[in-house]
Amino acid sequence: QVQLVESGGGLVQAGGSLRLSCAASGRTFSSYAMGWFRQAPGKEREFVAAISRSGTNTYYADSVKGRFTISRDNAKITLYLQMNSLKPEDTAVYYCAAVPIIATMALRISDEYDYWGQGTQVTVSS
Repeated sequence: QVQLVESGGGLVQAGGSLRLSCAASGRTFSSYAMGWFRQAPGKEREFVAAISRSGTNTYYADSVKGRFTISRDNAKITLYLQMNSLKPEDTAVYYCAAVPIIATMALRISDEYDYWGQGTQVTVSS
């Protein structure tokens, strides 16, 4: 099992930046593929980005490609999401998630992930 705790959310103006962190418990962090998802009020949870267990491969939603960067530090058992050029439509609660084994094509599907953090609010003002 792994426990996940997000941090780094807040209020930022459009065009600004934030870096989210997801601290994991346990010594098996490197055994999990990791993802970031977000959920805006009244909308379904949507995929943002994912990263392979080694960190070699990354995947992004089209809406954030070129603006967001997912990374991980397996030694620090922490996942990151660097968010630049933020837009009001990026406003949402952001969640990190973990899964031990997953096909590449399933990385964008929230139901495939086994463990979730509690979420951190990101608000982008116009």
